[in-house]
Amino acid sequence: MKKILIILPFLLFTNLSCSVYQTIVNISRLQFKLGEVNNFTLNGVSLSGKTKIQDLTSLDILKISAAVAKGTLPVSFILNVDARNPNDGTGGYKKTNATIKDFPWRLFIDNKETISGDLGAPITVPGTGESIIIPLRMNIDLVSFFKNKDYESLINLALNISGNNNAGSSKLELYAKPVVTSILGDISYPQEIKIISAEFTK
Repeated sequence: MKKILIILPFLLFTNLSCSVYQTIVNISRLQFKLGEVNNFTLNGVSLSGKTKIQDLTSLDILKISAAVAKGTLPVSFILNVDARNPNDGTGGYKKTNATIKDFPWRLFIDNKETISGDLGAPITVPGTGESIIIPLRMNIDLVSFFKNKDYESLINLALNISGNNNAGSSKLELYAKPVVTSILGDISYPQEIKIISAEFTK
């Protein structure tokens, strides 16, 4: 009986430790990469379908020039982050859904840190091995961060960020520190992860 009483807590502790370890491992396997940029506007001017300055109309140029003359150039867009949960029950890993409670991020444009933010609401990444989209709303005044760029360079930067000319992926980087809800409570990544469009970040 004494042996049983000694072994039982050990087994319970071992099973709990394995469960904790497995939960942490599953959470750490979440993968992220930058997706498409949508709904891009430059001082209210939509850049949809525009790849160069010559694609802007006279009215577009007038609106943009008016903003720059006032020392500002606001841009607004949705930056989609593709999130993938590979815990689909194959490869020896238990099928596990993951709910991202917080996603504090910092946005870099052209290697320069700009704005920061978080999720608007928790989002669940199902354990199916497929990707879901985390849409992040971005509102930035380009002049505030790129005072050294002239008028034409600012517009070209905006066109690049919009992704219409396939240059956006080289201009945008996101650093994030996800907080994932689990049976153990909220688990925060120990450090920020760098998210780019080239490949999934583990």
